[in-house]
Amino acid sequence: MKPTLRSQLCTYDLADGAVRIVLDHAGHIEAPNWHPDGYLVVNGDGRLYRVPLDAPELVPIDTGFAIACNNDHGVSPDGTRLVISDKSRTQGSCIYTLPIAGGVPRRVTGAVPSYWHGWSPDGLMLAYVGRRDGRFVLLTCPVDGGAEVCLTDAFDHVDGPDYTPDGAWIWFNGERDGAVDLWRVRPDGTDLQQKTDDAAVNWFPHPSPDGAHVLYLAYPAGTAGHPGGLDVALRLKPAGGGPAKTLTRLYGGQGTINVPCWSPDSRAFAFVRFVP
Repeated sequence: MKPTLRSQLCTYDLADGAVRIVLDHAGHIEAPNWHPDGYLVVNGDGRLYRVPLDAPELVPIDTGFAIACNNDHGVSPDGTRLVISDKSRTQGSCIYTLPIAGGVPRRVTGAVPSYWHGWSPDGLMLAYVGRRDGRFVLLTCPVDGGAEVCLTDAFDHVDGPDYTPDGAWIWFNGERDGAVDLWRVRPDGTDLQQKTDDAAVNWFPHPSPDGAHVLYLAYPAGTAGHPGGLDVALRLKPAGGGPAKTLTRLYGGQGTINVPCWSPDSRAFAFVRFVP
């Protein structure tokens, strides 16, 4: 039997490059969000948990019937709601919202599978990916449900859409001919721009709340998909353009930074690494 990986929930401080282990967990947790009230939100075994930064432990969040949550979850811009991706009542992942303290999920997306990744800064729209006609495409819809709009179908696969803090762009990773790079597009689907062009397989871009940086995960060249359990790097790129720098290397991948993970002041971010 393959041993269970230990999960280390960590923060990275941009000022001094210090990595702090917030919680060392003898099990599998993933995908931290950072709430402005001083706690992180993670998922594990289909459930969501709150992890207070001043007294770290896994505190269960009541998600009602939704007990098959994946790692695509997040916090609303005003901090009052959660968004989750869950398949407890559907054949594939479906997006729901619920109160930040927990409660009954309210369905957002009609079509499945749908995987949440970004919330517009005005709180009105969600950005997500979904498999439609056999491919994963970039989609948006109103936060309270409604018609979804496909922003781009020009890729073999897309993932990880996240809004800039001014709402002017949506960053995402897109695959073409086996190469996975970072891209950005306007929320109306215009002005598509490629933002990386290197040998790495680049995933999950997250613009910082102050608009200065974009954090992302870099897999080794030739990696297929976004697996866990690889030697990967977290890189930081100036949002306005310029070369990226590697902040730290770790054993991780899937579950490390799948969702928005910046602290509200942009001074730090949260991530998960694994220990075999």
